[in-house]
Amino acid sequence: MFAGHLGELSLSGASVAASFANVTGFSVLLGMGSALDTFCGQSYGARQYNMLGTHTQRAIIVLMLMGVLLAFILAFTGQIFISLGQNPEISSEAGLYAQWLIPGLFAYGLLQCLTRFLQTQNIVQILVVCSGLTLLLHIMLCWFLVQTFGLGHKGAALAISISYWFNVALLAIYVKISEAGRRSWKGWSMEAVRLKDVKGYMRLAIPSTFMTCLEYWAFEMVVLLAGFLPDPKLETSILSISLNTMWMVYTIPSGLSSATSIRVSNELGAGNPQAARLSIYISGIMCLTEGLFIAITTLLVRDMWGYLYSNKKEVVKYVSMMMPILSTSDFMDGIQCTLSGAARGCGCRKYVHLSTCLLTMLSVSLQLLLLHLF
Repeated sequence: MFAGHLGELSLSGASVAASFANVTGFSVLLGMGSALDTFCGQSYGARQYNMLGTHTQRAIIVLMLMGVLLAFILAFTGQIFISLGQNPEISSEAGLYAQWLIPGLFAYGLLQCLTRFLQTQNIVQILVVCSGLTLLLHIMLCWFLVQTFGLGHKGAALAISISYWFNVALLAIYVKISEAGRRSWKGWSMEAVRLKDVKGYMRLAIPSTFMTCLEYWAFEMVVLLAGFLPDPKLETSILSISLNTMWMVYTIPSGLSSATSIRVSNELGAGNPQAARLSIYISGIMCLTEGLFIAITTLLVRDMWGYLYSNKKEVVKYVSMMMPILSTSDFMDGIQCTLSGAARGCGCRKYVHLSTCLLTMLSVSLQLLLLHLF
């Protein structure tokens, strides 16, 4: 939002960089970290509390090593965009934004591990408190770095990185001082780096990553494709606002999905499959209700929503036209999140996302792009 009021170029650069960072970095770490939903959840259900810390340590090591590789990719974002034929101005702005996101990439990986370590023990209140404090800090940082210190869209990226590290610090302190943390985290263990167990983690983490990444890639690639349209600054701005809105709303069913995954894995670990099935039914009803409410709200605010991101009448007009499509997506997300959460809780990572998310959506997007161009 702050970058949007700096102008179309800053918004476009930040948008495509954020999409590229999600595609090549954050979604990968999110997917690899989601394997802890199964490992930690079932260990907690089986009352093997010491294994929660071991699984989390193993995940931290894997994600940090992966983060080094992903950081190299982000460091050359500008050059990659130029080689792909993107607008040079947008590519330059995107490269700067992505480089300032690199510190946050490692914090994001740690955050995924600590969040799941606590979530699978049904410790959620502290997560809400820490996220709330981080949000307040992030808003202030964006204001000072973007507006007061004049860092522009680079300040927005730096604010994201600082906010992630702040959230990690809060959760790490809680794990250190809380009774639940001391019970499950007995210090660093050599079991975390045992090759056999690392391979076992990767066998679940890799399909988990595909399951998550294919969904992210399908959406974020649309923003990158917008850079090839006749008016890339305008088109990229509109699509980025639409996707930003969608991801913001998506946090609600995503949270319910995490709760479903945790409950299912806990109950399966405790040997209660019927209770796990009941959790899925309840989550489905909640997600459908939430989806209907969000879809209606999206339609009601469609003519005003664009002004949060830009003062340009043309941008606001096109955003208003996109909102009915987004409302349909918001409703369907509830169903998808319930099923994904159940799959993660069971330890079942299916490659069906390859056809439903990547091939279907991306092929349709490419066809519509070609129709628009020719």
